[in-house]
Amino acid sequence: MARQSISLTKPNDEWLKAQVENEEYSSKSELVNDLIRQARKQQVKIDMVRAKLDRAEKSGFTDETKEQLLEQSKRLLNG
Repeated sequence: MARQSISLTKPNDEWLKAQVENEEYSSKSELVNDLIRQARKQQVKIDMVRAKLDRAEKSGFTDETKEQLLEQSKRLLNG
C-alpha cells in the first residue's frame, strides 16, 4: 500500500478519532480508505446519470416526463 501524509482540520481529525474510539473502524487509515471507496462508487453513479442525460439530450426526445427522469436519477444515486 502507498503511504501518504495528509493534513486535517481539527474538526475532521477529531471526527476521525471519534470513529476509531467508537470502534466503528480500527484505524483512521481504514476509515479514510472507506470514505474514498464510497466517494468512488458515488462518482460512478454520477457518471452514469451524466451519460444518460447526454444521450437523452442528443436524441432530442423522450416519452418520459421530467418527474420520471428525476425519479430514475434519484434511484440510481441512492442505490
